[in-house]
Formats: sequence, C-alpha cells, structure tokens
Amino acid sequence: MTRARAMLGCIADDFTGATDLANNLVRAGMRVVQAMGVPTAPLDTEADAIVVALKSRTIPKDEAITQSLEALQWLQAQGAEQIYFKYCSTFDSTADGNIGPVTDALMQALGTGFTIATPAFPDNKRTVFKGYLFVGDVLLNESGMQNHPLTPMTDPNLVRVLQAQTPSRVGLIDHSVVAQGEAAIRARIDQLKAEGVRMAVVDAVSNADLLRLGPALKGMPLVTAGSGVAIGLPGNFGVAPSNEAARLPAAQGLQAIVSGSCSVATNQQVMDFIKAGKPALAIDPLRIAAGVDVAAEALAWAEGHIGNGPVLVYSTAEPSAVRAIQGKLGSEKAGAMVEETIAAIARGLVQRGVRQLIVAGGETSGACVQALGITQMRIGAQIDPGVPWCHAVAPDAKDGLHITLKSGNFGSTDFFTKAFAQLLA
Repeated sequence: MTRARAMLGCIADDFTGATDLANNLVRAGMRVVQAMGVPTAPLDTEADAIVVALKSRTIPKDEAITQSLEALQWLQAQGAEQIYFKYCSTFDSTADGNIGPVTDALMQALGTGFTIATPAFPDNKRTVFKGYLFVGDVLLNESGMQNHPLTPMTDPNLVRVLQAQTPSRVGLIDHSVVAQGEAAIRARIDQLKAEGVRMAVVDAVSNADLLRLGPALKGMPLVTAGSGVAIGLPGNFGVAPSNEAARLPAAQGLQAIVSGSCSVATNQQVMDFIKAGKPALAIDPLRIAAGVDVAAEALAWAEGHIGNGPVLVYSTAEPSAVRAIQGKLGSEKAGAMVEETIAAIARGLVQRGVRQLIVAGGETSGACVQALGITQMRIGAQIDPGVPWCHAVAPDAKDGLHITLKSGNFGSTDFFTKAFAQLLA
C-alpha cells in the first residue's frame, strides 16, 4: 500500500487552536486530519494537510521547543512541503514565549532565515493594522485578554511583543504593502531580509488581505500565524473549495457540554444556555481542593437529566471570581484541578452514552481529549468561525464520537444550542 503523504504540515500550540486552523483549511477544500500530540506511527489515511495539536502554549519554553521539533520531524517524514506554526488569534503568550522561541527553533531546524507572523482572523474580528492587534473595535489590551488567567496580554503592539521573545530582528509588512498584492509583499520581504529582519508581522484587516498574502507565501518553508492565513494557502497546492472535504458520519447518541473557559464569550454562552431553562451544573474549585469527588457528583447529576437533551457542566466564572479562587489556590493549581475534574467528567459522560460533545476552553479541550484517549480526528463543517465539528474514535466510543473543541473567545452567544441543531440538520 502506498503511504499517504500530506502537502501542508501544521503544528498548533493548543487543541482548540488546532481545530480552528483545520476548520479553515477544510473550508478551503483540504482534507484534514488532526493528531493529538505527535503520532508514533506514519499517517495511514488520505489527507492534504495534517495538524499536530500540542498543549505547548503555557508550558516552559524548552519543553515547548522540544515538542514542536518532534512534531516537525514527524511531519517532514509524512512529506509535508510547508510547515505552519499556529498560535492564538490573540497572540496568547507568556513573557518568555512561547511564540518567539518556538519560531526560532523551527527556523533553525528548517534552515530558513525568514518567516512571517500574523494572528489576523477577520472572520472572528481579529485584525492587525500598523502592527497593532485589534479584537473587534478595541485594542488587544482592552478586549478582556488583559485579564486572561494564564496569558494576560497587556501590549497590543505585536512587533514589540514578539521582539521581546526572540533575539531575531522583527519587522513589519504594513497594510499599504499588503493592499498591493503578491508582488509588493514579495518585494517587501526581500527588503526586510536585506535589512537583517528574520520575522515580519503582517497587517491584515480583511479576508481579502489574507487572500492577497497567501500567494506570496508559496514556497516559504515556515509560516507562523493564527488560523486566518490558512484561507490563502490551499490554492498554492492546487486545492479548491469542496463540500466533500467536510463530510462526517451521521450523528447519534446523547448530548453534553463541558466548559472550563472563563472568557467573555464563553460566559455569555453559559448564561444563554441557562436562561433557556436547560440543565446546567457549576463546578466549585474550592470543593475540589477540599477533596470532594466533584466529578462523581456531576456525573450523578447528569444521569438524571441527560436523557432529555443536552446538559452543561461548567466552571466558567467572571474575572473577579477567578482572581479570588487563584488568590486562595494559586493560578496553576486552580487551573490544573479544574481541567482534571472536567476531563474526568467528559470521560464519564462518554461512558454513559454521550456521542455529541462540546468542550469549551483551550486548556480544557487538551485535558478532555487526552482523558478520552482520542489520538486522531477528522475535521468536519464549521459551526462558527474557527469552530468545526469533528469525528473521532475513542476507547469509550468505538462507535464514533462527534466532538467540537471551542476556543474560549469564539462562538456566538447561542453557540451551545445551535451547534447540536446544525449537527443533526
């Protein structure tokens, strides 16, 4: 049998970000497989692109570099012609990285002296202008991201943020260049290279900008970006949009939602679900810390409701409540406890017959996917920008599980309700 080969190899720094990227590639016509962590065997299914999902956004930078290089080596063995390092559309990172250090390491491994960087994703109102990142109509540091419990973003100037994370010189390809198209972008890249710049932040305020950028990236060994740039890359490989790329098996089984995100968007989605009169249970981190088996309690509660429609188990809270809990437990301990508990609940729900599962929150998604033993997913149709339904086989769901991994900041207010409606349509 001829071994499958992929054209585009992607490394994502969290699990929801991986599906966000895969979603855009599928919409542009690519057949996409998402792997959870670095696979130990060759790709055994046909795919135009492979996304390796890591959980490397907030871990120590040396660990993030090691995992990313392992992913690179595996992707190269699958024949990937171009590598795409994907991070969040809000450029989530700590003071030490990990965007800059991982990019430097990948550039060295690929033997390339230049790459671009842009988290722009206009479909989700993330735009870059003059190097500044906007979320909707406000700067990044006024968007709520300044309150993120793990990666607070207090500077909207991406050139400055990235420069603080790398010894490589960082430059800018601004909107006046992008608006002129491929030839002007390539000329600007050549100019920056001559000036010793190794990484260039790229402006983009619309999908048209990303589609102008795409052709200029053809043949570039490494691209670093949020998921937005993905809409302009499949054409470089001769791939055109096709509904067939998003086809998944028919949905079945019970429905549930687990949420560990404290973002503004997820808070609104939780409240919308509750206001609609649907069953929801809040998780108290302080009770987890006190040794209470909160997962067992939640599963017992769910058993009484789940036969009548979707249930929601959540630890979502307003920023002030999150800070209070972190003050008592410490941010890392609080986060880890909640993730572990929600992951145990997700597995218990699947063991009880859930076959349609929504997971909200990047770190939560990583924990849940690992607890469920999912190693590979096929990417399906988009629910909202950046969030597709996926299909996977797991030890507790050998008949198949439909799952969506929603970034905390993504999705409309009624996301939890409409996601299930779309899957069954």
